[in-house]
Amino acid sequence: MKTRPLFAAAATAGLIFSLAACGSEEDPDAGNGDAAPAADAADLDLVTEGTLTVCSDVPYVPFEDFDDTAPSGFSGFDIDIVSAVADGLGVDLVVKDSAFDGLQSGLSLNAGECDMAASAMTITEDRAQNLAFSDGYYDSLQSLLVPTDSDIASIGDLSGKRVAVQQGTTGESYATENATDAELVSFPSDAEMFQAILAGQVDAILQDLPANVPHTADEAFTIVEEYDTEETYGLAMKKGNDALVDAVNEQLAELRDSGDYDELYAKYFSEDAADSDDAESTS
Repeated sequence: MKTRPLFAAAATAGLIFSLAACGSEEDPDAGNGDAAPAADAADLDLVTEGTLTVCSDVPYVPFEDFDDTAPSGFSGFDIDIVSAVADGLGVDLVVKDSAFDGLQSGLSLNAGECDMAASAMTITEDRAQNLAFSDGYYDSLQSLLVPTDSDIASIGDLSGKRVAVQQGTTGESYATENATDAELVSFPSDAEMFQAILAGQVDAILQDLPANVPHTADEAFTIVEEYDTEETYGLAMKKGNDALVDAVNEQLAELRDSGDYDELYAKYFSEDAADSDDAESTS
């Protein structure tokens, strides 16, 4: 099986939780179930008072997916992270499905569609010109997915091949810079890219490793290369809302310090999680 070692690779990529330690003094009420939320929600300049509205480009498994059984209508690693943040802030959570290009450009946040973008978004200097990012919460890699019977063994074999990339992503940027002889075909999301490779319309998919891993579950596809691009995901917010950024960072640090982050990570990226996905794919 290819899935287990690839999930081990994903674990190596994401295991370093890149949160900055909080510098605030210890709360004397820490551990008290009646303690007040870490931040006053009234000071956070939320789109809707008492509610953290989060935009995400869905689906992008295992980070976000549609889920009718979940309170928000969505599930995934990112959704669990922002749910914990909302709980810590003492506010409700609403999740909206939004196009990634509008999220990474800052248009959705500036238009008041949401307070935060949580969509496996890499922190970059270009994006930071239009967005305020939280501390990092996941370190990732890029990867190349091909059919198992493909003669493509590396990025050097992509000359003349059609390669699917997601528009506006760091995967698209990496492919543009490193697969110069390939024909890059941009899609709005992972779902469209995977349908294209299933239909034989493209020869490969180049995108974040954790998003490619689930496509290897039935062994019809395999990941032939991974690329360490030193990428870290962050939660994006509107520039200037420092109160929200600080409050979110405090909640992320609490997740790390309490051990809850490790539990969430294991839920989606451990070998047990990979085995569970395999079982579901063959049921």
